[in-house]
Amino acid sequence: MELIINFVNVLLHLDKYLVLLIENYGMWVYLILFLIVFCETGLVVTPFLPGDSLIFVVGTLAAAGSLNIIPLFIFIVIAAILGDTVNYWIGNFLGPETIQKKKMRFIKKEYIERTEKFYAKYGGKTIILARFVPIIRTFAPFMAGVGTMTYSKFILYNITGGIAWVSLFMFGGYFFGNIPRVKENFTIVIFMIILISIIPIIYEYIKSKKANLS
Repeated sequence: MELIINFVNVLLHLDKYLVLLIENYGMWVYLILFLIVFCETGLVVTPFLPGDSLIFVVGTLAAAGSLNIIPLFIFIVIAAILGDTVNYWIGNFLGPETIQKKKMRFIKKEYIERTEKFYAKYGGKTIILARFVPIIRTFAPFMAGVGTMTYSKFILYNITGGIAWVSLFMFGGYFFGNIPRVKENFTIVIFMIILISIIPIIYEYIKSKKANLS
């Protein structure tokens, strides 16, 4: 429980923690941010890492002059695209047999089922739309690799979704994060971003519960 509380605290005060990272590690922060985004999108065991809120905050810090927006944007976009690519090939390597035989105990079955429903509803566009939905963002490329989507089709969705996702949140933070009212209520803004991000998950959970009851 204490671990969850600490994690939430880090999420809500990302600006302060990132400033400390910049002060202590300087240019290495770009690599640290790259690795966080890469792992959040590329490894099915780390869907809990910050995504939307992290990118928004680094955009804000770039506007304040703590980070350079151009290399930052390039690094994060590459991390997002590369992460999804690795995730796709992991799913492709393991194949549907591994999923069906439930050999992957470290992956929650509910996450896979939720992603499968997302695919059923949106098709190939899931790779783009999933970028904006935590948990599904991590599992969509994995399930694309497990399924029948060709890599040539996947990579187009991957690049489009990666650029759109990073652009929206990073430049949102860059242009709006340092507005006085936003700065004064930064914790609330981050909380709202996290809350908006998990609304689709809450909606799908309630929907599935209702379906099970009916």
